[in-house]
Amino acid sequence: MTDNPTQTAASRQVSAHEKNWRDVVLERLKANDVKLVVYVPDRVFTPLIKAIHDDPYFITFAATREEEAIGIVSGAWMGGMRSAVLMQTSGFATIPNALASLVVPSQIPALIFVSERGTLGEFNLGQAMVCKTMRPVLDSLGMETHTITRQDELAFIIDRSIKQAVATQAPVTFILSPLLTGGKVFEK
Repeated sequence: MTDNPTQTAASRQVSAHEKNWRDVVLERLKANDVKLVVYVPDRVFTPLIKAIHDDPYFITFAATREEEAIGIVSGAWMGGMRSAVLMQTSGFATIPNALASLVVPSQIPALIFVSERGTLGEFNLGQAMVCKTMRPVLDSLGMETHTITRQDELAFIIDRSIKQAVATQAPVTFILSPLLTGGKVFEK
């Protein structure tokens, strides 16, 4: 997607639709100087994780737990590097303490991407429970949160939210809905 002001809205939408959601996320991270991506392995994010590993622009790090990933991106910010975390809904349940005791009071613009599970036919009760509590927890911490369901809004939301997070030194969470990502395929 170009930033050409003479380009029509319709043609901008067409070019956004030509890319898949993973390409848009990569493009917006690069455009906002986000170099470090820390992740906990996740099936929905696997193609994005592979693409990040394949791109020499990024520094990647696989964490063993989500709160470890939060600690790494917090340290990166304190060292002058912008970074993002990739995790699944169930992993979110492990990070409220790290968010409440480190990220929010230290004004760290942590960029947290969550592949949403626990909805739209979910079979795992644990995923469903965390999905029901994730947004209220984020709200109680005063964290900016965006649930992204549509490809045509993805680039705009990510781009503007990263800019706002850095400018206001506040974290932001992007919940990527199965309506956007296709979610996890449930096999019998």
